[in-house]
Amino acid sequence: MLERLNEALNHLEAGLDREVDVAEAARIAAVSEYHFRRLFSALAGMPLPVYVRRRRMTLAAAEVLAGDRTLLDVAVRYGYGSGEAFARAFRSVHGIGPGEARRTGALLTAQPRMSFRVVVEGSTTMRYRIVEKEAFRVVGRKARVPLVHEGVNEAAAGHLEALDEWAIVRMKELTDREPKGILSAAVYLTDGREEGDEADYWIGVATGPETAAGELDALDVPAGTWAVFDNEGPYPTALQELWRDVFTQWFPSNPYTSRPGPELLLTQPVEPGEETHSQLWVPIERSSGNAGA
Repeated sequence: MLERLNEALNHLEAGLDREVDVAEAARIAAVSEYHFRRLFSALAGMPLPVYVRRRRMTLAAAEVLAGDRTLLDVAVRYGYGSGEAFARAFRSVHGIGPGEARRTGALLTAQPRMSFRVVVEGSTTMRYRIVEKEAFRVVGRKARVPLVHEGVNEAAAGHLEALDEWAIVRMKELTDREPKGILSAAVYLTDGREEGDEADYWIGVATGPETAAGELDALDVPAGTWAVFDNEGPYPTALQELWRDVFTQWFPSNPYTSRPGPELLLTQPVEPGEETHSQLWVPIERSSGNAGA
């Protein structure tokens, strides 16, 4: 798999001066575009759009400093229709505009070209099971929150704390199937999943597809396959590390890829740093390639 991923990175690198074809990169990696984006994010430690923008602005900075082209020519070369759009992208990476960089020779930021190599891991046992689940409905309360990659997501925590007693009692009455109990569900609204991007965050329960939500919100989830991971450790660090390990270790070692759908988390929230038991449900499908290739 790493060889195919590196071939996909080569394809992306060759297209930095035009619109990047992520779908073709995913085809080269022999996975879906959805899974390619998620796998890259876990392996690289940054979303794919962030890496592409940083690489593009690294190359653009070299041309800005060289002074052989006008700033507008450099902007057009790297796919920007206006100098203003190029300047915004340049500033987001380097902290200064291209004109200022050319005039002052200020310190710039470089994103090295990335490649993936084998690192011996796997000393931590991952407990999981594969579940075929019929269509169901998550009934509860929904809020739109920003993504936070490390530490406590204050907006999500605030949504949980704001639940009224009636809603909690009603949800407990409705739960009648796995994962049984009050859970959270995350529905991502963008493929990039950058820090600060928004997601729909649910607190609810799994119940039948025909269950009336009443005054609660409802999320219909189609039938499909799920990988279920049990986890114990300090909250929320252990959960964030589990998500990383699922994509950097479990998926490359098993004949599955992720598919669109909500990620479900059944846990007992505690104070940050305290131990808790959690269960993570990730929607998956069988891969067309060979695991571990």
